[in-house]
Amino acid sequence: MKNSYLLVLLSILLLGSCSDKVLRIACVGDSITEGYGLAVQSKTSYPVMLDSILGSKYSVLNSGRSATTLQKKGDFPYWICKEFSNVFVYKPNIIIIKLGTNDTKPQNWHADKYEQDYQAMIDTFKTISSNAKIYVCLPVPVFKTKWGINDSTVVHGIIPILEKLAAKNNLPVIDLYHGMITQGGDFQDSIHPNEKAAKVMAGLIAAKVTKK
Repeated sequence: MKNSYLLVLLSILLLGSCSDKVLRIACVGDSITEGYGLAVQSKTSYPVMLDSILGSKYSVLNSGRSATTLQKKGDFPYWICKEFSNVFVYKPNIIIIKLGTNDTKPQNWHADKYEQDYQAMIDTFKTISSNAKIYVCLPVPVFKTKWGINDSTVVHGIIPILEKLAAKNNLPVIDLYHGMITQGGDFQDSIHPNEKAAKVMAGLIAAKVTKK
């Protein structure tokens, strides 16, 4: 009887230790993260595919919100969205930041403010008690200017700032720009990835997250 009790107790302890090993990932971003234009966002957005690729040792939260900017004074700041608050509630072990595409719109773009607010987001996420590892994503390419979103600002404005901040804060970079540069045919409106491209994105991110 005593041995049976000990076995049950041991099993509970083992199950608890296994559950503790599940790493929580929060995917922070705009419509590209949320899954705009996909037939079934809940099944084919890149965070959902990332969750599938990584398997049972990871749990991925899609915390993307369409049309949002990284800048606090953009036309729709990510900072004021419930998705931003959700990251803190989730207490992730890993945070993937992919914000900047909407910041390239002429009415939004201010290089100094973008850099300042990105650093503020890094600092804010560092206050989460789970001590999350933060990954900086270079944006996917803009294959055709639309709604003011343009590739020139991505290349000459966003990317240099992100590389600078990643180096300054010693954060890993996920290069979705060059990783997706040949996927133009799989971007339904030249801005948003279709299911095939979203899967490629998920694969690139998974490879970086699991890299030893």
